[in-house]
Amino acid sequence: MASSKMMSFTKEMRVATRDIHNVSDALVNAKLAFALYDSAVWAEGLLIFYEIFKYLEQNVSHDFLPEEYHRTQQFEEDLQFYLGTDWKAKHQPRKEVCDYIKHLEKIQRENSNLLVAYVYHLYMGLLSGGQILQKRRNISKKFNPFASKGKEGAALTTFEDHSIYELKQKMRKTIDDFGVRLDDDTKMQLIEESRKVFEMNNEIIKTVKGVNRANLKTLGYILLIIVAYLILKFLMTK
Repeated sequence: MASSKMMSFTKEMRVATRDIHNVSDALVNAKLAFALYDSAVWAEGLLIFYEIFKYLEQNVSHDFLPEEYHRTQQFEEDLQFYLGTDWKAKHQPRKEVCDYIKHLEKIQRENSNLLVAYVYHLYMGLLSGGQILQKRRNISKKFNPFASKGKEGAALTTFEDHSIYELKQKMRKTIDDFGVRLDDDTKMQLIEESRKVFEMNNEIIKTVKGVNRANLKTLGYILLIIVAYLILKFLMTK
């Protein structure tokens, strides 16, 4: 208990979720590693999280989720880019996403403080892993002859008015200051809910479609590059 007292609250949450977080990372890598190069699969990933982020931004106080973190508009811009202007008319959240929202609504009714767990893990995930995924996509565009070469479709991960470092530091401080004011029982509930965040994220990530097609397409690009390299090498040695 003494060591817990010396630890910041965000650190406690990270330590308590390390194992399930690793499972989540492994799932993302296994599910989306090659699929990152496929815009249809990327759009699928955006769709499953769109409703979750929108709900939090509509229901969590600006004390914990100021407007500079809000991403609903950016989600919609990217989804319009990938799916067309009529994407909302066609959009029907899948069962797993609806179950996620129902869980958030239950928390909102019973103890809205617990929504802070979702704010911390989802937005820090976007500011960390989300940035890495976008960088991988940007790199892949250089080798994909069919990919858009502009910055369109990357609004979600673009924070033009604030540095990523600044946003992370502010988020940690906000949650740590909040944790200092909590009783032990509420802190334990938040830590338990933190694990639930990753469990529910994993469930919706599993629903992403088109991964096998994307993997085959990506392997095709890789083979094309290898063949082109071998031909070039052969011609240079003649």
